[in-house]
Amino acid sequence: MLTQYIQRAMTKAHYELLDDGTFYAEISGIQGVYANSETLETCREQLQEVLEDWIILGFHLGHFLPVIDGIDLNIALEPA
Repeated sequence: MLTQYIQRAMTKAHYELLDDGTFYAEISGIQGVYANSETLETCREQLQEVLEDWIILGFHLGHFLPVIDGIDLNIALEPA
């Protein structure tokens, strides 16, 4: 499920060639997940790494993660 979430999120990435010749990427709907690199492929790889770190940090801090294409990584806690 985690792999599918990452793959689906990456399909929502937007890439842009900046004036300085570097590539910038971000994933719409996921605040704070972005990358900037010399090549498109490196930018994509960095973006995925940032996304993975963002998910882990979100789990650790108990943040709500956005549902992507029906994939919900949030754990519903039942009342004690």
